[in-house]
Formats: sequence, C-alpha cells, structure tokens
Amino acid sequence: MKNYKALSFIAALAMMVSAAGCGDKNENTDNAKAPETTAAADTTTQAAASDETEVPEIDGYDLIWNDEFSAAALDESKWNYEPHEPGWTNEELQEYTTSTDNVFIRDGKLVIKAIKSEKDGKDYYTSGKVTGQNKTDFTYGKVVVSAKVPEGQGLWPAIWMMPKDESYYGQWPKCGEIDIMEVLGNNVSTAYGTLHYGEPHGEKQGTWNLTGQTYADSFHEFSVEWEPGEIRWYIDGNLYNTVNDWFTAVQGEDEKPYPAPFDQPFFVQMNLAVGGTWPGNPDETTNFDNAEFEIDYVRVYQKPEYDTNVKKPEKSYREPLEDGNYIYNGDFSEAEDLTDDVNWKFLLFNGGVGAAEIKDNMIVITSEKEGTEDYSVQLVQPDIPMIKGQKYKLTFDAYADEEREIITCVSAPEAGWIRYFEDTKLTVTPEKQTFTYEFEMKEKDDPKGRLEYNLGHRGSTATVYISNVRIEEIA
Repeated sequence: MKNYKALSFIAALAMMVSAAGCGDKNENTDNAKAPETTAAADTTTQAAASDETEVPEIDGYDLIWNDEFSAAALDESKWNYEPHEPGWTNEELQEYTTSTDNVFIRDGKLVIKAIKSEKDGKDYYTSGKVTGQNKTDFTYGKVVVSAKVPEGQGLWPAIWMMPKDESYYGQWPKCGEIDIMEVLGNNVSTAYGTLHYGEPHGEKQGTWNLTGQTYADSFHEFSVEWEPGEIRWYIDGNLYNTVNDWFTAVQGEDEKPYPAPFDQPFFVQMNLAVGGTWPGNPDETTNFDNAEFEIDYVRVYQKPEYDTNVKKPEKSYREPLEDGNYIYNGDFSEAEDLTDDVNWKFLLFNGGVGAAEIKDNMIVITSEKEGTEDYSVQLVQPDIPMIKGQKYKLTFDAYADEEREIITCVSAPEAGWIRYFEDTKLTVTPEKQTFTYEFEMKEKDDPKGRLEYNLGHRGSTATVYISNVRIEEIA
C-alpha cells in the first residue's frame, strides 16, 4: 500500500516514505522460540479471552491477540489513529484524520469511511487509517482478517503490514512490506496480495478473482501465514500466492542475511485511500454514501516456535528452446490457454474490452474498447531470463486491419516494473512487417523478465496479428 501497486504494465514510480539508516542484525539460531510480542500484545491476548465472541482455534497456533470490534469505540490499547495530509504518499487525495466520522465502530464492525466535501472551492476527501504499531507488533504468525470492501472508482481499501522500526534495514522498500489485501474500487472482483522488498525495489504479487460475486457483496476472510522462509496468502481458505525468495540491501553494499527484512517485528494496519497512482481518482460514478471499508475481526495467531535457520532458495532460469528462442510457443503452433500463467497470457484492465485467439500460426487480438491505459489490452509472456551484461534480440512479425500503434517492452514484474527493454511504440499496417530490436540487459540477473505487447489507449481498436516471436541472445 505504501507504493504504487502494479500489474505487469506499469513503470516504476518514485515513492514518498520517511525512514533512514540500517541497523546491525544478530545471527539467527536454530529452532528458535517465536519472537516475543510487545507487552501491549500480551495485554490484548488476555482481553481476547474475555471477549464475548468465541474465536476459533487453529491447530498448531496460539492466539496472541485479536479484536472483534465489540466495544463501543476503537480500542486504543491495540490501535493508533494515523493522521496524514493529502498527497502524503502515492498522490492520494484523502486527508487521514482522527475523526470518528472517518473511523468508528458500528454493529460489531470497524468502519473506515471516506467522506467527500469541499474546501477552498475544490473537492476535498477525508478518510481513516489505523495501525497497531508499538501496541500489537509481532514477528512471524498467521493474520486473519474478515472484511468487506467498498465499490467505486478511486476507492482503495487495504490491509497490510509494515515493520515496527522502519529504519532498521533502511528506507522503504529496504524495510519490507507485506500487503495482505488490496482491492480497487473499480474492480471489486479481484484482490491482490503483494510482498515488497529490496533495493532495488522488488515485489511479488498474487491475485484471487471471484466469479459471480465481488468483495463488495459480502465479507471475505483474508489471511497471511508469515514464517521465516516463506509467506503464504489465502482468501476464504484458498492459497493463491506463495513467496520464499526476497532480499534487502543498501545500495552498493552486500545483501543482508536472508530472511531479512522479514525477520523483525511487524504490525497490522488498515486504511481506505481515495485516488492515487494505482486506482486513479474518483469520478461522477463514485458514491461516497457507500464509501465504507468494514472489518469484522482481526486475529493474529503464532506457532509456539519457528525454525529460523532458513536458506534462500536458488533462482531457477528457464532454458531456451533448441533453436535458442526464449519465447515458448513463439510460432503459435499450439492453441494454448491464454488465461493461465504458462507461456502466453491475454489481459484486460481499466476499461479495455477485447479477446485473443491463436490460429493459423499467429495470435489475433481484437479490441472492442481501448481502455484508459496502454496496458488496458495486453498480451504477455512471463519468465524470460534476463542476465546482466547479456545482449538480446527481439524479433516478431505484425500487421493490423488498419494502421495503428502498439507498444512492446520487456518488463520486470518482480523488480519494481523497471524496463529491461524500454517501452517502444511501433506502427503496424495492413502489410505484414518484421520488427527487430536489440538491447542489453544492464540490471541485476532476473529469471522473471516479461515480454509485453500493449494495445490499449492508442486511439484505435483495429485488430492486430502477431507471429514468429523470438527473444535470443546475441554476442
């Protein structure tokens, strides 16, 4: 939540975060006891036992603290209000306040409400953010949150975790961030779970899509299991994202010992942002009467002990085909599933409407609506190995029903969406052309480079035909 959240399509963005410095870290020991929570967390554990709500037990875990929001007001032994001025981060529009108009308890649920008003003749937005910092911090555990999100363009609810001492490993993203749930108000059928780390900024993201219902229709349970060498994301008990490879470093220095930065106390926080670099701003369709992020409960469990003697897994790099091509099914000889994460994948975002089909040894991309972003209509192939210092050649054939622009690039989904091959506009015409580009990989080795074709927001919905796609190493 602290930064610009991205799908494959978005270039890296400057972040506004305050923290500095990096501390020394003691070596981990084998089979260590679970790190202790703060004294406040111990107090809330006792409070949990007397709560009227019966909190379910989870095999292998102890409940260390929870909030069922059964009191008349926010329990400030567990939570802080965190006020901030508009534009504090991500170019968001809201002012985070301490007002009970923005954060309150209703019918056993925490409500974070965004309010639209007017100030100095312009639209003005207030909302709420609550954090457990210095009150319910913990290291390793299982976080379970039941929540219902608001629907509406520009609304951005989030449940996420940041370190108690953000300066311990250094300024974001070196400090690490665990996003348990984010949903964009203009697409309430998709939830995101993301890990941020690095420097340079790295991220790994998973999504869970609902069919026939949305996260705004009813409450859903969002959960993270955070262990020394692995973090797992669940929605309603469904595992949808697992990450075990991350790092942190100060520019020009060696990486800190794994599993840094996720080996220190973190806290849970929840907020409802308005506008910003990812969701875009509200428009005339946004109904602020219903701009409420509701949380039914927050429960944090912990195992009696964790083995902290973990090793970072070695990276696996995909091998090229026999002819040296790193693009699988680049000749489109297989009519594969374009919705999975294997080889080619077709994606639509932000108002893009279209379809893709493999036939006659080409992929045919039709568009009904171009959407509001370049990536609104998008074809990608992930898992392209990119090696620092290596030169590559990208070639493909393309034509269209009528002259139009498209954009191609090789992006870095797990390295802050930087470009290994920069966004390049090209004009396709009714006559088939062969396009050839050479580029040198200048960044850190990455097994997860991604070839993209972006067809949205180019002033045309003309059908595009792509074939004979290759990425190969050159001397």
